[in-house]
Amino acid sequence: MSQEFTGKIIAVSGASRGIGHGIAAAFAARGAQTVLAASSIENLETAAHAIAGTGALRPEICAADLRTEEGCKTVFALVSEKFGRCDVLVNSAGATRAGAFLNLPEEAWHDGFALKFFGSVNLCRLFWPMLKASGGHVINIIGGAARTPDPGFLIGGSVNAAMHNFTKGLSGLGKQDGVNVNAILPGLTETGRVAQLFQQRAAASGKSIEAERQAQIEREGLTRLGRPEDVAALAIFLCSESARHIQGTAIAVDGGGTPGLY
Repeated sequence: MSQEFTGKIIAVSGASRGIGHGIAAAFAARGAQTVLAASSIENLETAAHAIAGTGALRPEICAADLRTEEGCKTVFALVSEKFGRCDVLVNSAGATRAGAFLNLPEEAWHDGFALKFFGSVNLCRLFWPMLKASGGHVINIIGGAARTPDPGFLIGGSVNAAMHNFTKGLSGLGKQDGVNVNAILPGLTETGRVAQLFQQRAAASGKSIEAERQAQIEREGLTRLGRPEDVAALAIFLCSESARHIQGTAIAVDGGGTPGLY
């Protein structure tokens, strides 16, 4: 496998599980020193052990509450003190709730924006000088709900739409500063997070979890759910020199599930 990211420092939020972990593992397999950030030290240790077990460099880990500015500063401090540079920042943290609109409490809305939106904003703001110095990359992992409103997923759709706008706006600064800023919009992907979403949808609809899962697959016309490595492959490409002319775009990895024109 190519070692194109040897010597590069890659910081990934939400990297203890799911898509974030898949992306971190893919960069590590290509020679990068990864830094995994998430809230659970136990999950981070398990993730780091799994990546190191493949023969890749053992990741550094940072347990922090990324819903807060202080938590984001903790991640930045670790990267700054240990490496003094950052080449790629991947914002993959965030798990917004599904459910019936009238049953979603206010705190669920605040929590959804705090982790996914404000966590990404704070990390981008903190890491930007390093990324500018290295001519680096920002990849925001958003989600197909940014483009496909769904009454059963209003928190996620609202947060994802805000992330979409933020990414495009930040890419304008990226053009000035030499930082590539792009987004990936995964569709339904085989992670614990998606299993939880099906549970929430089932609770709201009164259907079984398997019925909700199958209905969603049929609704989007999919042959299978996505896998973390599908998203990771695109992240690797977008952070390569081959993709340097791709700036301010959002690419769906959803098996064609997005119904609109873009």
